[in-house]
Amino acid sequence: MTMKENKDLVLRGLRIDWSGIDGESYLRRIPGIASLESLEFRRPVTFFVGENGSGKSTLLEAIAVKYGFNPEGGTRNYSFSTRESHSELCNHITLSKGTALAKGGYFLRAESFYNVASAEEKYSREGGTPLYLHSQSHGESFLTVVKEYFRPGGFYIMDEPEAALSPQRQMSLLVRMAECASQGAQFIVATHSPVLLALPDAEILSFDGDQISPCGYEDTESYKVMDMFINYRERILEYLLKE
Repeated sequence: MTMKENKDLVLRGLRIDWSGIDGESYLRRIPGIASLESLEFRRPVTFFVGENGSGKSTLLEAIAVKYGFNPEGGTRNYSFSTRESHSELCNHITLSKGTALAKGGYFLRAESFYNVASAEEKYSREGGTPLYLHSQSHGESFLTVVKEYFRPGGFYIMDEPEAALSPQRQMSLLVRMAECASQGAQFIVATHSPVLLALPDAEILSFDGDQISPCGYEDTESYKVMDMFINYRERILEYLLKE
């Protein structure tokens, strides 16, 4: 399964109109986002990486909402609101669609997945096949969604999907992503997982620093920190836990 640069993507890029965003907005204090005017997607899988607070989830969420997904997650048919917490950025971006038409899609957001599971339960009572997400563990429910909704040709946005998954299950997700992406699906994923980031031929965009920039797998902080900890565990623990 290979994923080369693809001209037939669902989403080719985006632009931000900063003229409508207040000068005191917190968005202007996030370096990676504040310096962004446009962004191009060149591969079926794009990863957003960066430290907490670097803006990767903020941009990911804005893309999802602008595309038509419910802010808390689910398919484009989900329409509910538990608590509005998304930023105004979605109102000031323009998406550039590609030539491919999405055959389904899903916004998987770890932070609010419980609310999505509740909504799914409600919708299933009104018609459809229930997934019983609340009767499963967090990780099992994530993988149920992946098996049910992830298909070739779809468009998928995920925010820290590794949050509920063991390393082995992260590998299962990686395989499913590769299968779907090799058959026309597109993924945009914010993650800290060195397992997921290892997906061959994906583009990694780092939000660390003053602007968003491409990053090699072994240059990501996720990889470097994990590699350092595994190889120098005793020394690092001695330093971290010293009195």
